[in-house]
Amino acid sequence: MAEIIHVKTNEFDNVIHSHKLVFVDFYADWCGPCKMLAPSVEKLASEHSEVQVVKINVDEEPSLAMQFGVQSIPTLIAFKDGQPFNRQLGFMPYEALEDMIM
Repeated sequence: MAEIIHVKTNEFDNVIHSHKLVFVDFYADWCGPCKMLAPSVEKLASEHSEVQVVKINVDEEPSLAMQFGVQSIPTLIAFKDGQPFNRQLGFMPYEALEDMIM
């Protein structure tokens, strides 16, 4: 199973540039839809080892949330070669998460 990493602001650039494909989940501990989405994010990490799955707590890392215009959570952003290429908001089924990285 691939590891899901929790990233701080000072680590973010290194992480998105050190992996070809990175899936970022902007979330908060108090967010109901974020909690509902968590098992699907874990499944994505376990079934797609080619993808680095990253979680960013918007309450702990507000500058990253601002940098990517996160105004509602969950916000999901897929990065390829360090650049965002797909963005979705809110809860979605697992299949939609997979579609984001294809």
